[in-house]
Amino acid sequence: MVEIKTIKIDGESIHVFKSAIYIFESSSGYTLELDIIVSELAVKKYKKIENLIIEIELADGRIINSIMHVKILSGGLPQLNLFCELNDIQEYEDFEMVNENDSGFPDIENGITLEEIRKVEMPIEDISLKLKLPIDQVEWLKSQKKGALNEMFQAFISDYWKK
Repeated sequence: MVEIKTIKIDGESIHVFKSAIYIFESSSGYTLELDIIVSELAVKKYKKIENLIIEIELADGRIINSIMHVKILSGGLPQLNLFCELNDIQEYEDFEMVNENDSGFPDIENGITLEEIRKVEMPIEDISLKLKLPIDQVEWLKSQKKGALNEMFQAFISDYWKK
């Protein structure tokens, strides 16, 4: 199996947790497929883009540059499926070949967890809470800066969660 060293999307290096590159053979032809497990932030960034400029550096030093289509694979870990049509597969003879009738695609999710991914890049999301509090507590909360409230709630939740 061909090993990937680095991947750049639109000229930007991205952190890839696991990957597989292979040739997919169907009745309509051949496609070069790249499955990568990335962070949730990377999926969010690229999920609405149809085509990306991809640079793949292989472990043997070869470089593949291509415009690839993006497909988000739902369920499981955050991952992207990038693919492009191939006219000539001779230069890809050492790549794994997967047929549309095969049941076994490369399993890149095995051996990695969402917790490990989030240790590298943790998504931060906004949340709105509706609370009923005494007016003096509401006034105090409104007088606080957003950054201070974020730190306070993070500390409170972390402490509470550990119990």
